[in-house]
Amino acid sequence: MQKSNRTQTYLLLLLILSTSHFLNDLMQSLIPASYPLLKAKYSLDFIQIGLISLTFQVAGASLQPIVGMITDKNAAPYSPVVGMIFTFSGLVSLAFAQNYQIILISVVLIGIGSSIFHPEATRMARYAAGNRQGLAQGIFQVGGQAGGSLGPICAAIILVPWGLSSLSIFAILALLAMILLVWIGSKQREISLEFSKNQKKMRNKTKLIVFSPLKISICLSILIFLIFTKNFYSESFRSFYTFYLIDHFGLSIQASQLMLFIFLFSAAIGVLIGGIIGDKIGRYWIIMISVLGPLPLTIILPYADLFWTGVLTILINLVMASAFASILIYAIDLLPNRIGLIGGLFYGLNFGLGGIAAGFLGVLTEKYGIENTYLICSFMPFAGLMVWFLPRMDNKLK
Repeated sequence: MQKSNRTQTYLLLLLILSTSHFLNDLMQSLIPASYPLLKAKYSLDFIQIGLISLTFQVAGASLQPIVGMITDKNAAPYSPVVGMIFTFSGLVSLAFAQNYQIILISVVLIGIGSSIFHPEATRMARYAAGNRQGLAQGIFQVGGQAGGSLGPICAAIILVPWGLSSLSIFAILALLAMILLVWIGSKQREISLEFSKNQKKMRNKTKLIVFSPLKISICLSILIFLIFTKNFYSESFRSFYTFYLIDHFGLSIQASQLMLFIFLFSAAIGVLIGGIIGDKIGRYWIIMISVLGPLPLTIILPYADLFWTGVLTILINLVMASAFASILIYAIDLLPNRIGLIGGLFYGLNFGLGGIAAGFLGVLTEKYGIENTYLICSFMPFAGLMVWFLPRMDNKLK
């Protein structure tokens, strides 16, 4: 009975952790969702839009490895609550921003909040996973993906009719997330002790393969490169998909936001499926399929009509969705005693490299037009060929 209760508690923890991830990513997704309104109100160009993404995502990247290293040495179970305070402040500030400079400061605050949230949340997901790391990361990631997908819907239903000041309403979500994260923090000691016991049992039963520092560095470099190319393609949707649909098909802002929601929400399904399958076939093959698999679809996409654009973007994101979760687990398996550092580093890179991609895409779009930009981006999944150089270690690190 005790084991059953413990399992039930950990599943509940994963679900609540996923809910907090849902709230965090929903709030940060309001930034790109508000771009059409910001562009119209402040007469911004695409370079300035790209700079907002760059500023937000670099701020989101800056503290994550540092927070991860600190929490690897000194447990900080309530640090995500502090992150939510920054997010709350940023949303209220963005809602009532009077100029472009205040917009940038606001997104910095939201980015810092996210950077503090992710390392410790990743650690808790790892602790609660048991032997189902893919499933656990899938549950954790599905919350973030679902939350991130709702930004465009919130923009269409609330922001467009009520204006940018309605962003302040969503600050209530930060308060709700704080309550959930306080409960999660109270469970860390119990779950970390159980995790340590299970790890010792696994080490006694299984001989783990330890790679040299050079091999680990090469593997991490390949994983970082894959994250960059994935983010480069994904960022073209997060920041510029609505503009593409408005310009190419003449859609309204609300209709384009709905299309963006469909694209983003498909990732929530894909990441859970990818996590479950990854536990069965191994992280190596999931990374290969996630990054390289969408290539035929991305090449066709720039030539598709509106209906097939919707279909193709859903299929692309379904396949691509599990890439980050699988890459993260693979990296943690390389350095199993540095969960906070790896979580902070890779979530930080996910933000930072996405921001660099957004800035570059803004310049590219301003110079060559949005249709040519999507044509160029369609070849990015070729980067999946780099997976060939990663060691196939799934069966060795279970």
